[in-house]
Amino acid sequence: MTYLQTAQPTRLSILAKLFGPMLVAACFVATYFPTFKSLLGGPWQTEQEGHGPLIIAATLWLVWQAREKLKSTPLSPAPIGGWAALIFGLVLMFLGRTQGVLTVEVFSAIPVIAGCVVLLAGWAVFRVLAFPILFLFFAVPMPDWLIDSATVPLKVFISDVVTQILYAAGYPIAQNGVMIMIGSYQLMVKDACSGMNSIFALSAIAVFYAYVFRSDKKIRALLLLAAIVPITIIANFIRVFSLVLLAYYGGIDAIEGFLHDLTGLGLFVVAVGLMFLFDGFLGLVARLFETTSNPAPLQAGVDLPEPAADPTPFGYSERRRRQ
Repeated sequence: MTYLQTAQPTRLSILAKLFGPMLVAACFVATYFPTFKSLLGGPWQTEQEGHGPLIIAATLWLVWQAREKLKSTPLSPAPIGGWAALIFGLVLMFLGRTQGVLTVEVFSAIPVIAGCVVLLAGWAVFRVLAFPILFLFFAVPMPDWLIDSATVPLKVFISDVVTQILYAAGYPIAQNGVMIMIGSYQLMVKDACSGMNSIFALSAIAVFYAYVFRSDKKIRALLLLAAIVPITIIANFIRVFSLVLLAYYGGIDAIEGFLHDLTGLGLFVVAVGLMFLFDGFLGLVARLFETTSNPAPLQAGVDLPEPAADPTPFGYSERRRRQ
């Protein structure tokens, strides 16, 4: 029995069929309203996690795009699997909220949603909605310990590369950890310049792009996802390199405030541009590989043209003699 078969044309039957899902959605909103409130007043106000609302909007768009598949997907509720996932998610939500761990509290929404879908509609519907549900992982704020463990090595690496390049170019520059001394100025590479902020957001964009536009090209999509970290590091290197030169020629005041935020926006634009360039490069390589591996066959029954007569004086004299 499909969704179209269960939904009768009468208004009363349609409301009866939608009552269960609407009640579950209302309960979900009521349960996670404090969580959304904490996100609005906390992580979603930061540069690192500000992409959270966009992830939710993209998830809703993906669900809307799958509406035709949902209409033809058979409904087969699975109470055991649904209740297991739902209870697991609610336990995580309880632990995260009582212990003040927002990451666990937000992450618990994923198994709760999955459990509700399996409980009401079954595994077939869940497979249709699997990617939109799992895509919500990018809206989960990362724990501080993970960010710190990854941020410090990235900051040191970027600072070291920038310093070596500018020193080789003849600039009076030195480095001590994440501190860069150039001329009479000292600059500290902050967490925002490490690349972690961009890695999360750019990874979400790459996964979304690969699913929507490259789902039929598995290898190309995997290579694109694997290039996210190198692309982000390159983009952040360009940002730090530019800020150091601006500070050297214009002073510390030149890189604070609006200009610093503008370079952050430019960094993200550069990273997205590099991602699309790399995707185009992969497409070009794929076309070249197809061309070399499958050369165009010669058509049967086509005679090659004979060489043209030699237009030399000798040929002209021969024709005159025959005449």
